[in-house]
Amino acid sequence: MKNTLIRLNSPEAVQEFVNAAAKCSFDIDAKYNRIIVDAKSFLGVLGLSTNPISVYSHGEDVAFEKTLEKFAVC
Repeated sequence: MKNTLIRLNSPEAVQEFVNAAAKCSFDIDAKYNRIIVDAKSFLGVLGLSTNPISVYSHGEDVAFEKTLEKFAVC
């Protein structure tokens, strides 16, 4: 399992992230504090998007990794 901290600053960024997550065959969770949502859910991720989000990937996908890098908090 890989953990990455990201920030999504707009609904368009949320949509891009969710679309990339939806193409993966493995589970991906988005977490802020004690709230955990399915990263493939637009409304779930949108509700967390005003804060830095921890993303837990339960597999590997090159295209999804590139999307994570784009939104990663350095």
